[in-house]
Amino acid sequence: MLKNKCVLLGVTGSIAAYKIASLASMLVKQGAIVQVLMTRNATNFINPITFETLTGRKCLVDTFDRNFEFSVEHVSIAKQADVVMIAPASANVIAKLAHGIADDMLTTTVLACRCKKILAPAMNTNMYENPIVQDNLDICRRYGMEVITPATGYLACGDTGAGKMPEPEALFEYIVREVGFEKDLAGKRVLVTAGPTRESIDPVRFITNRSTGKMGYAIARAAALRGARVTLVTGPVNIKPPMFVDMVPVESAREMFEAVTGRSGDQDIIIKAAAVADYRPQTVGAEKIKKADGDMSIALERTDDILGWLGSRQRPGQFLCGFSMETQNMLENSVAKLEKKHVDMIVANNLKVAGAGFGTDTNIVTLITRDGVKELPILSKEEVAHRLLSEIIRRQGGGASQETP
Repeated sequence: MLKNKCVLLGVTGSIAAYKIASLASMLVKQGAIVQVLMTRNATNFINPITFETLTGRKCLVDTFDRNFEFSVEHVSIAKQADVVMIAPASANVIAKLAHGIADDMLTTTVLACRCKKILAPAMNTNMYENPIVQDNLDICRRYGMEVITPATGYLACGDTGAGKMPEPEALFEYIVREVGFEKDLAGKRVLVTAGPTRESIDPVRFITNRSTGKMGYAIARAAALRGARVTLVTGPVNIKPPMFVDMVPVESAREMFEAVTGRSGDQDIIIKAAAVADYRPQTVGAEKIKKADGDMSIALERTDDILGWLGSRQRPGQFLCGFSMETQNMLENSVAKLEKKHVDMIVANNLKVAGAGFGTDTNIVTLITRDGVKELPILSKEEVAHRLLSEIIRRQGGGASQETP
């Protein structure tokens, strides 16, 4: 994913500077070459030795440091960088970048970089909302820099408001999106469904299934990191939503049907990974159904067939992919589903096979198309997502593509 990618981290004078140690560690673990540059003020919040220990590289602070290899240091580093992230980005350094001031190692190096630059402002709310700071951020954007919107919350100064630097995990996602994957889905619109649906019995009870949404969320994240414009229609789940996707939360099968069919027309790829209920109660109680002596039965009716609807209205060039969760006769049932629904691919798996199914971090799937069957080994759901997308791209005429993160 980030193997041998050179990431330049610029750390400025903010209390949030200590969080960048975690980010540097995360990047190194993914195989990135991490070069940290600090302003003098930043060294008051975290010692450069911390970064040197984590990255195995000298942390640069002084433009005129004589303890380096013979080269024009800031230029040589700038040439190596695949992406620059300045986090935390203080109001002072933002102003310098906006106006081309290069008076220390960090700003001199960044000015020499031709790669993408990402800024993560971190400061007091009043400073962040100051029109001068906002004007400087707009200038940075005009020069092609990406500005991450600060989080809102309790700040070190005691105020509550905008200006809090996002957590390292979020910053990591920005870097991965920029340099982690080939953008072989750039310009494509991808719609993914994920999670279960809930079919109400009364205001208290509902019918659902064991889907956690992990597979669908992994597909949505992978597509976004590969450049697609992603819409994720999701049932109720308890996992963190992926970044860089348009979230459409729904609850019932009917709501999912309306959300998908209302957006399907302009999608290039639709991947239906959600476990949608096949049946719902014919009537929903307005009040809680009280317990009574004897048995109880609930009359059920079919829900809308989303995949069948999509298959009957597929536009030229659109790729439709459905999922098939089986407990027996997986291949036969999934091939039948492929033909009946008129889709391009079915991703099949067997709930009873160890390492596959709901709630796991791995999956074992078989990709079924009209011209063949491809069985994948046990993989993480992230790896399955990328292998699936690569196969779809190949079949859409995109040629050879990346297969694993």
